[in-house]
Amino acid sequence: MKIGVFTVLFSDKNFEDMLSHVSSKGIEAIELGTGGFPGDAHCKLDELLGNLDKQLSFKEKITEYGLTISALSCHANPLHPQKEISDAADEVLVKTLRLASELGVPVVNTFSGCPGDHENALYPNWPVAAWPNDFQEILKWQWEQKLIPYWKEKNDLAESLNVKIGLELHGGFSVHTPATLLKLRKACGTAIGANLDPSHMWWQGIDPVEAIKILGREDAIHHFHAKDTILDQENMNRNGLTDMTDYSLMRDRAWYFRTVGFGHDQKTWADIISTLRLYGYDYVVSIEHEDGLMSIDEGFTKAVENLKPIMVKESVGEMWWT
Repeated sequence: MKIGVFTVLFSDKNFEDMLSHVSSKGIEAIELGTGGFPGDAHCKLDELLGNLDKQLSFKEKITEYGLTISALSCHANPLHPQKEISDAADEVLVKTLRLASELGVPVVNTFSGCPGDHENALYPNWPVAAWPNDFQEILKWQWEQKLIPYWKEKNDLAESLNVKIGLELHGGFSVHTPATLLKLRKACGTAIGANLDPSHMWWQGIDPVEAIKILGREDAIHHFHAKDTILDQENMNRNGLTDMTDYSLMRDRAWYFRTVGFGHDQKTWADIISTLRLYGYDYVVSIEHEDGLMSIDEGFTKAVENLKPIMVKESVGEMWWT
């Protein structure tokens, strides 16, 4: 397994300065944003697509710093009911899948998206209650008319390009739990899997270790984000887990993000890493920093320091003691 980083943290640095900085911290792999919410500071789709000379130079520079690319990421809402928004997200996703194929990058990360509640809607509608029955009708329409047709097409495209799609299980989007990921995967194909981020499991009341088991049994973990979460029980009692308090008002929120090791202890993180290995994930653990109490560099550095001692680098091979 390798420690990686989602390089949008360092969008203020130019490409080579970013590579130099992350490699100096012991990072082995980088996840690059190509557009959407993450931006594209270090990976310009239109400059690289189809340009073999630029791609070669791009990859050589990454290799020069002892790094590999774990994934390309373009988190956005390709199912947004406003066509100009969904079309832009779809275009970036398709281009990112094609560039990943050309670069030999195995995974593209994104969100599932969330549609509206009818064809003329203006905004996404994220149903989170089973009753009144209106919500069930909305959910059925979204999956049958929007999610499954769209992602079946994208699964087939990804398969043709020999690339996997990692959907981040994130609140506000239709795929946000192990169950919704597996539902989409069953309907659309196995190129679709999870970009599993434990921070979003904790605030939903899901144990990340158990989520890894559920998804790992189906070989459905394509990528992994390393980010932590604090649950503030007093605020949770008042606001509930679907807390709409602004992220900047951390004292008042039911939960908020922390860097690795500052929401849950090292034993918990060791269990996460060990369970990933137990269920066949031997790839990159990519640090994502969204800690409102630490600077980017401090939070990133502490995440690396906390992950290094618990990473599993070598498989056991033959069980010599049996």
